[in-house]
Amino acid sequence: MKKTVFLGSLTVAGLVAGLVSAGTLDDVKARGKLHCGVSTGVPGFAQPDANGVWQGFDIAVCRAVAAAVLGDSDAIEFVPTTGKTRFTSLASGEIDMLARNTTWTLSRDVDLKFDFVGVNYYDGQGFMVKASTGITSAKSPDIDGVTVCIQTGTTTELNLADHFRSVGMTYEPLPVESGAEAVTQYMAGACDMFTTDRSALAARRANMETPEDHVVLPEIISKEPLGPLVRHGDNEWGDVVRWTLNALITAEELGVTSANIEEMAMGTNNPELNRLLGTEGNLGEMLGLDADWAKRAISVAGNYGEIFESNIGAGTIIGLARGVNAKWTDGGLIYSPPFR
Repeated sequence: MKKTVFLGSLTVAGLVAGLVSAGTLDDVKARGKLHCGVSTGVPGFAQPDANGVWQGFDIAVCRAVAAAVLGDSDAIEFVPTTGKTRFTSLASGEIDMLARNTTWTLSRDVDLKFDFVGVNYYDGQGFMVKASTGITSAKSPDIDGVTVCIQTGTTTELNLADHFRSVGMTYEPLPVESGAEAVTQYMAGACDMFTTDRSALAARRANMETPEDHVVLPEIISKEPLGPLVRHGDNEWGDVVRWTLNALITAEELGVTSANIEEMAMGTNNPELNRLLGTEGNLGEMLGLDADWAKRAISVAGNYGEIFESNIGAGTIIGLARGVNAKWTDGGLIYSPPFR
């Protein structure tokens, strides 16, 4: 008897990814433009400004890659994606890379056939409620039976179910397509709680008319390592995106900033810094790029620390502390392999 095989959505996406031919680096060079998948809008991370120009922490990674490969941080098309469409867009080849608050998980890496090139923000899932509810904890009996706004197609759906199961309480999910829609429903009273990554909660809260009327609860219920990703099977392109991110991180480690990079690029007594900026060695050639690729990437918006502080740091409306996203020499988790 002939067997009928039913393929799950993850497997189908993986097969689609396998059909996309390798050679993205050559495609981007020939096209003269990078196609970068981003969110539909998260303040501080990825959002058009009043003039329609995309800005943010994740946007800076896209622009750094465009500068490294094409010599122009504006040679880029930003493609807004939702939690549901982001993986299809990447697997199908509509976009060259995805830089959109996406969590690195085993199933996405293995079953969906994507390569996460690194982590640019270590996050965790949390909850936001209106201060008027009096709820102060995501483990309080007060949350039993609440309605929760949740973005579909995300790890937050599964984490939410795990959390309520672990505390022995029930909830009613209100599925939405985007973070903006979740905020709209939450503000309208359609749900009692809103859950997503804590960085996104902070961003949404900061942009509300009266942020003090809303509380981000103290519990962190998951690990959410967020970072850029590319398709499996195109290692040359994966290397370019990976080492562009590493260049931003290493620049902070070595004290290279937007203010001093021209001086540093003239040559120093630090061999790794010289290799990073292309005055020694042939690392650019190994990547299929020229010697100044990393210098251009760093020059767009500065090193990792500068990008963090200017978009989501303590001095911005988002107001996030570095925390575990401090560089490793300051007790954080942000760390790059050596440029050697």
